[in-house]
Amino acid sequence: MNAAPLRIAIVGAASSGKSTLAEGLARRHHTLWVPEYLREFVDVEGRVPVAGDQFHIASTQRAREDAAAPNAEQYLFCDTTPLMTAIYSRLYFGGIDTQLAPLADAHARDYAHTLVTAPDIPWVADAQRESAEVCAIVHRMLLDELAVRGIPYLLVSGDPGQRLALVEHHLSR
Repeated sequence: MNAAPLRIAIVGAASSGKSTLAEGLARRHHTLWVPEYLREFVDVEGRVPVAGDQFHIASTQRAREDAAAPNAEQYLFCDTTPLMTAIYSRLYFGGIDTQLAPLADAHARDYAHTLVTAPDIPWVADAQRESAEVCAIVHRMLLDELAVRGIPYLLVSGDPGQRLALVEHHLSR
């Protein structure tokens, strides 16, 4: 039986390269990555989420991690976490509901490493993405939240190759 993989949280604002990084790391390590459920939710529901959707989104994300973990090798790369859902809940809905809070609080315990994708790649607008200004606000909120919670993180910046190299060096220590 394989040992449980180390869960690697990849968090950041919209359009900051989380999915590209998660997929690249999974390919490099011959393991799995868990895509961001929020994208699927928006596509399937045909709308942006409301406050009442936040727990469902975060718990589905977490359930998909749990389902993938037994099949992952060494690492499981997680494209976002319930902590990001909590940050967006604060931004858009003024707070975190009582069901979502414990999922966000588990971040420090559940993830071996936290990677924060810097908003330094070219921002591309589309119908479902936030403005560059909102992305900057979310990035600041994320860094503040990690500091308040005492969660260490690696800020990942640069082009995709630089990002992969930075994370590889971090994981090899």
